[in-house]
Amino acid sequence: MLHAHSSSNPDKSDWQSLQDHSLAVASLAMRFGSVMGLSPAGWLAGLLHDIGKYDPAFQKRLEGSKEQVEHSIAGATLVLLKVLAPRDRVIAELIAHAIAGHHAGLPDRSGDPSSLDERVVNCDLAKLDPQWLEDLRPEFADIGQSGPMKGAKAHLGFRLAFLGRMIFSCLVDADYKDTEAYYNKIEGKVADRAWKSLTDLLPALTAVLDRDLAAKAAEGGDGPVNRLRQRVLDHVRRQAGEASGLFTLTVPTGGGKTLTSLAFALDHARAHGKTRIIYAIPFTSVIDQTAGIFKDLFGEEVALEHHSAIDDEKIRNRSSRDKLKLAMEDWAAPIVVTTTVQLFESLFSARPSRCRKLHNIANSVIILDEAQTLPRSLLIPILRAIEELAANYCCTVVLCTATQPAVAARENFPGLPGPIRELAPDPAGLATELKRTRLDFAGTMDNGALVDSLRPLEQALVIVNSRAHALDLYKAAREADLQGVIHLTTRQYAADRKRILDDVRARLKDGRPCRLVATSLVEAGVDVDFPRVFRAEAGLDQISQAAGRCNREGRRDAETSFVTVFKPEGYTTPREIAGLIGDFERIRGKHSDLFQPAAIEEYFSEVFWRLGTQGLDAQKILPKLQFDLATGRSDFAYRTVGEAFRMIESGLLPVIVQGDDTARKAVEDLFNSDIPSGVLARRLQTYVVQVPPKARAELMAAGHVVLKAEKERGDQFAVLVNGDLYHSETGLIWEDGPSLSADQTFI
Repeated sequence: MLHAHSSSNPDKSDWQSLQDHSLAVASLAMRFGSVMGLSPAGWLAGLLHDIGKYDPAFQKRLEGSKEQVEHSIAGATLVLLKVLAPRDRVIAELIAHAIAGHHAGLPDRSGDPSSLDERVVNCDLAKLDPQWLEDLRPEFADIGQSGPMKGAKAHLGFRLAFLGRMIFSCLVDADYKDTEAYYNKIEGKVADRAWKSLTDLLPALTAVLDRDLAAKAAEGGDGPVNRLRQRVLDHVRRQAGEASGLFTLTVPTGGGKTLTSLAFALDHARAHGKTRIIYAIPFTSVIDQTAGIFKDLFGEEVALEHHSAIDDEKIRNRSSRDKLKLAMEDWAAPIVVTTTVQLFESLFSARPSRCRKLHNIANSVIILDEAQTLPRSLLIPILRAIEELAANYCCTVVLCTATQPAVAARENFPGLPGPIRELAPDPAGLATELKRTRLDFAGTMDNGALVDSLRPLEQALVIVNSRAHALDLYKAAREADLQGVIHLTTRQYAADRKRILDDVRARLKDGRPCRLVATSLVEAGVDVDFPRVFRAEAGLDQISQAAGRCNREGRRDAETSFVTVFKPEGYTTPREIAGLIGDFERIRGKHSDLFQPAAIEEYFSEVFWRLGTQGLDAQKILPKLQFDLATGRSDFAYRTVGEAFRMIESGLLPVIVQGDDTARKAVEDLFNSDIPSGVLARRLQTYVVQVPPKARAELMAAGHVVLKAEKERGDQFAVLVNGDLYHSETGLIWEDGPSLSADQTFI
């Protein structure tokens, strides 16, 4: 008997047979692919993925030989040799990519020694034990998709490459799960992957949400904002029976988008048999808040929160992974709250660990919160992915924001094809009804002028474009003896930011002094209500988001609720924001109300026109995914695309701050090999500050930051050991120069 996996038992009585593993993986991959019409492709990929293990040299390796054996290319080579029918040929190429990459990752088609073509040329199938044919009996006909794929011919290469990732996802998830089941059986363990289906849970989840919405409506009283929120909610829910596809939800800030979109998702899932709700949020600074709402409503047994400031993909401890970690691998939970970075980087990844969950995205309701924040340099590839999910994978996608980007296809802009249906009732009318502020353009202001403006205002918010400016302005306001001065930036770790925001809300509610100096992290999804806001000049979308923190509840006169836009003196405007300022200036004089959807749409049209298709696909993702209709040959640079598609280009690196007993205990536990890295990463993720690589290197060189448990954990956990560099009020100070004393009293 030939084997796929071995144990420490020398008599091989509990070794997994190669035939059993191949058939089990084929069966699982076929089931995973069924919702996408990929059952035949999943079956063949699973059946042949480990055919290279029929090489006698691999069998000797299981017995202790040190000879390296490349077993992933044999199945790919066999598929390319055997599938000759023109209608099946492209699927065969996709299956070949999946099999060749099921361990090391999807390869490029050509271009280097690790490419699919080069590896196939060097593959010798004659070395395989002929037992494979008797064991597996593969059929190479009728492996195509079970239905036509929708979309323009111009995007065919992207569409097929996307399909290939889905086949890859079915294969690697099936392979991982069967391998896990074998080793768990050997070790006497059970992987807790049991989640109730969304279909079974929907009646109870809807009832819970309805009770919560009714309670909030009663608590909010009969004010105009609350009545408007209820009207929006009712209108949106009435459209839940609409056919699956693309939607927008355009509601001004404070209009209740989060719970309204969740209610639509639940109702729509019930109407159309959707298997999952995925709520994607752009900022890790906000995801805790949204995930907390969902968990409070439904419990952790329903809602999975998947994000991490520390790379969770380095975790390889099979024996101790808990249910939540397992669910992060395959997104099996009925509700997933994640980041747009995690969602889209996975959709463009070549790595097995990231791609294995992709098949579970099919037939989902996907809410893209704060859709205006989708990175412009990758916007066209992102729109193509959204189009694919909606057109060919039974997904409903809702772009949810107060400042809706103009992403519909039009002349010279390859955006989303129609129809894109708006869920909100009369967005222009809503913007008029929810008009709660007045824009004021103040010209140039230095920190002294800002401090002077804050002096007569006991409660005000100032938003600037950099952490350095925020820190300087905070210090200047403190030195001017202003009371209630508070600083909020990503210099502080998330747990501190939450505490600070709780204090801010309490001060605002109680009428105490509260002068908050913050970076743009406060703009998207952070629920605060100031009587006055100052915003360093930026794009219209950012200014609109800032305005959403002013008179948010509509309790003050809109004419006296000023949002003052100023040009900072002494600070360089980031290049990207400078471009957006120019876009804003070109449309500023054309609209009497700059927060109306028409103004925002024209602004985004200006942004996209300026950047052009090259700027909106700056990494040239689409040209790397080609299909030649004349020859029927694909040329997909999967590995290159996966490396190039990075939504966060800052290159910042994490530093863990031991800010309280919880963090200190988690750092101590890094040396406990019985606790998996994933568990510790999740315990520590709210104590992470992201810093520039050069700054972290200097901190490490000076001994202020050290890699803890480096032997056991690698370079994953860089910990601040000089506590004098971090204070909750100012965050982590890594620049040269004195920081505020730790024993100063902050009002």
